Amino acid sequence: MQVKDLFFSKKNSADKAFKKSIANIIGIKPDNLLIYTTALSHRSVKDSAEENNERLEYLGDAILSAIVADYLFKRYPYKGEGFLTEMRSKMVNRQQLNDIAIKMGFKKIALFNKQDNALKNSQIFGNTLEAIVGAVYLDKGYKKTQSWVLKQIIIPHMFVDDLELIDINLKNKLIGWASKNNKVLTFNLNEEKLEGGRRVFIMNTVLDGEILSEGKGFNKKDASQAAAIAAVEKIGI
Repeated sequence: MQVKDLFFSKKNSADKAFKKSIANIIGIKPDNLLIYTTALSHRSVKDSAEENNERLEYLGDAILSAIVADYLFKRYPYKGEGFLTEMRSKMVNRQQLNDIAIKMGFKKIALFNKQDNALKNSQIFGNTLEAIVGAVYLDKGYKKTQSWVLKQIIIPHMFVDDLELIDINLKNKLIGWASKNNKVLTFNLNEEKLEGGRRVFIMNTVLDGEILSEGKGFNKKDASQAAAIAAVEKIGI
């Protein structure tokens, strides 16, 4: 066997192994491997917009939101817009998606700078999940993506009956707890930046002058709610 043949043999073998690991985790066989490789690539390892997953994250966020909206619309035929909007927020919030991504195993196959400990404990895996939704959409089309999201994400991981019982406005709950316990609680904007062409806000909950938690969202309200959820979990209210 020539050196060239050996190179391509190793490359094909590596591609097959990578494709198999993706299929095992997402539950669908990739056709266009490059799209999934891009979806799994964080900007810490791929600088350019063509190679990292930020554009696919933007697309996947929109597709996932539409699928969840359709699912809720059909599941709750007599519920109003406010209820449906609140339920969708519970299902696709940043922390929820990150937890689901980790449970599905994306932490094992995501391509990111593993020397950066901050990234290991960040919410990049939820972003990766959204990028994978975008990849499945481009690779398989909307109908197959919708079926895949229902089968692999919504039904096994988004326990809708339980989410109904959760008070999404945990920010008010946290403020009430702080007032009752004579604590000084504030929500401060930590950072505002562009990710994949979208403005992202990072808010901190600050308790008695110490940063308690962090939340991320596409507006300050959602970021504050995410920070409040993390704070409530940390305090154990």
